[in-house]
Amino acid sequence: MKLHYVAGVASLLVLAAATASADDVTFDATNTASNTSGGQLFDQVIGVDYAEQVLSDASAFVWSIFNQPNPADRRPVDNDEVTLVVEDIGGVAFTSGSGIHLSAQYVGSYSGDVRTEVVTGVLYHEVVHVWQWGLQDYGAHPGIFEGIADFVRLKAGYAPSHWVQPGQGDRWDQGYDVTARFLDYCDSLQSGFVALLNAKLKDGYSEDYFVQILGKNVQQLWQDYKAKFGG
Repeated sequence: MKLHYVAGVASLLVLAAATASADDVTFDATNTASNTSGGQLFDQVIGVDYAEQVLSDASAFVWSIFNQPNPADRRPVDNDEVTLVVEDIGGVAFTSGSGIHLSAQYVGSYSGDVRTEVVTGVLYHEVVHVWQWGLQDYGAHPGIFEGIADFVRLKAGYAPSHWVQPGQGDRWDQGYDVTARFLDYCDSLQSGFVALLNAKLKDGYSEDYFVQILGKNVQQLWQDYKAKFGG
């Protein structure tokens, strides 16, 4: 039986596809790969009801990290809906607009905690891509956007054990866990740094944002970060 979630509270309304909602945003998950081993594992261990609740919880968490209690401050999503489709595709996951696509092949091949590390952690990362500003500049500066997504995953407590430790990495905009750790350092210098950075990204990317917010250029901040952690 599939349940309908309204602001995180389950009701007994049975639907063809489970949905969840928060702040008038609807969250919908579908598994189109139930005939594959990865899709079957998704159904057995996770399920669309849980996945939709993760989408809802992750969105609320992103809004808190981005300091966006007012929906007008958030990046708009198509039809006020965030969707997840589990598909028989390669890779891990990708997001296009407000649609998240999760690889059933990846789910099926993972040997660790599938529910927490693969689905919950990955979905928190992908949900950030739905809501973060500035994606028009993603092609030129992917590191900062992937770093912000992993920063949110880190703050939510879903950083997997294989991530780099603080101070590791070759450059600040390396992306993913490296940049996430660096952004966490920047956020320690000024609480809410990532929220301020995300808001500025609405108007396009500029390294000068680091100077505007923290008073130092990003290269100096990277050097300070490496020195602090002996990286």
